Amino acid sequence: MKRYGLLIGIKPERIAEYKALHASVWPAVLAQIRRSNIRNYTIYLREPENLLFSHFEYHGADFEADMAAMAADPETRRWWAVCGPCQAPLASRAPNEHWAAMQEVFHLD
Repeated sequence: MKRYGLLIGIKPERIAEYKALHASVWPAVLAQIRRSNIRNYTIYLREPENLLFSHFEYHGADFEADMAAMAADPETRRWWAVCGPCQAPLASRAPNEHWAAMQEVFHLD
């Protein structure tokens, strides 16, 4: 198992919409997340900085393949098209990132 932390901005005028979307995530999207071996997935909101922090555990053997399968899923792509306009990717993210990856520096079980 590997833990991931990701960060992205959120447009302040879209926070209520983003919260409403995530109060009722589409079942097909949740199923794809599970098929992609993601567990304990949480998104946190930090205001007034308007940042979203995502944390999840990956329990699979091939992260890149599982993420490619998620990206190829039509319902997930439709979900991203709905949620994407709410987000404000960080200028400092890597060229291939939407959510900026973070380095884990401490963990206590």
